[in-house]
Amino acid sequence: MRFLRQGLIGLFLASLVLGLLAYAGQTIVSAVQERMARELHVPERKERAFAVRTVRAIEAEITPTLTAYGQIESRRTLEIRTQATGIITELAPEFIEGGVVRAGQFLARIDPADAQSAQERARTDLMDTRAEAREAARAVELARDELAARREQADIQERTLARQRDLEARGVGTLTAVESAEFNLVQARQAVLASRQALALAEARIDQAATATARAELALSEAERRVAETRITAGFTGTLSEVSVVAGRLVAANEQLAQLVDGTALEVAFRVSTAQYAELLDAGGALINAPVTVTLDTGGLDLTATGRITRQGAALAQGESGRLVFATLESAAAMKPGDFVTVTVQEPPIAAAIRLPATALGSDGRVLVLGAEDRLEAVDVTLLRRQGNDILVRGAGLAGRDVVAERTPVLGAGIKVRRLAGAEAEAEPEAGTVTLTPARRARLRAFVEASTDMPEEAKRRLLAQLEQPEVPAQTVERLERRIGG
Repeated sequence: MRFLRQGLIGLFLASLVLGLLAYAGQTIVSAVQERMARELHVPERKERAFAVRTVRAIEAEITPTLTAYGQIESRRTLEIRTQATGIITELAPEFIEGGVVRAGQFLARIDPADAQSAQERARTDLMDTRAEAREAARAVELARDELAARREQADIQERTLARQRDLEARGVGTLTAVESAEFNLVQARQAVLASRQALALAEARIDQAATATARAELALSEAERRVAETRITAGFTGTLSEVSVVAGRLVAANEQLAQLVDGTALEVAFRVSTAQYAELLDAGGALINAPVTVTLDTGGLDLTATGRITRQGAALAQGESGRLVFATLESAAAMKPGDFVTVTVQEPPIAAAIRLPATALGSDGRVLVLGAEDRLEAVDVTLLRRQGNDILVRGAGLAGRDVVAERTPVLGAGIKVRRLAGAEAEAEPEAGTVTLTPARRARLRAFVEASTDMPEEAKRRLLAQLEQPEVPAQTVERLERRIGG
């Protein structure tokens, strides 16, 4: 009985499982048939519109600027060197590092004892030559007087000879007397010749004395110059640097003692690329006298100076590139030679130019503008200048249209876009001042007040600027860069 009961139960369970499997199979077949019999329905999809930020293209006359970096130099730098050898016996109180001296001011003196002794010897030699010249002049006068006396004696002898001959012709005189008179005349003429030779020697003595006097005067002048060389003076008004001398030091000839720098004749030397240099040339190929602004970053307050381009470097040194340009500064009292500065050059204005973000220009030289039904159109433009993160372009039909500020790979002609709310702006030059929110102003004030490496004078000036309704944009940018925000 037990075996029969278990067999029936097993048969019942097997029948139940087979029934369930049959029902499941029928359900699946019905579902597949119904699915296959149903019509295919594709949902309607909406065209995607990409969000873009646009700027309004405004055509105007824009003055581009060129930014470079350079170094402040002085147009007048003089090396103070010694002309004599000796010991430094005297120094001016201003002959120190950073000392300010005036033109012609006494700086130092080298022991002049040897030079003064040579000067006295030269002066004594000059006195001797002048005495010799005076003596030679008196000798010439005496020689001339003696020559005149000899000529008078010769004239007397000629008259005596003529008288003796007349007496002999009348038979009164003798031949012996005539011969004696002739002999006396010959001796008188020899005496005249000797006097002429003495006069010539006396006159030659004067010439020799004049030559000796000139030579002595030259020696005295050289000795006086040697004495003057022991006294060192300033060539012009300026500031001393690289001073390397003390009193009592033995110096050699042509040894450098210091450098004299004229702090009022400053200029800036900066290097630009060849392409940038080409923008600074006029139609004739000459360098334009463009205005420049020099900025020295002091860590809190920028020091600025203005000037104009004056000249360019004549040649390039080995390993250099671009062009070296010099600009003369008008007034830069706070700057010193050697300062590393930022130079901003104003180029000639460009008419009918449009300022756009640099990200608006594609690699194909086109920009994307909004067209009909908010679809993008590609417009060809001519790149005129690059100005930091901006570009200056010119294109036909571009003025007044909305240009995509930032191009991405998914954007192109014919793409439908939607403009971000509040993203439209006019492409104009950056303003020089900004208006700060109270939180931003308080943050900048706290940073300036807590700074320990900023001079007190710079702190006061920055805090005064931050109190103004409009704060210079460069000041805000510099402070936020140092904060890290």
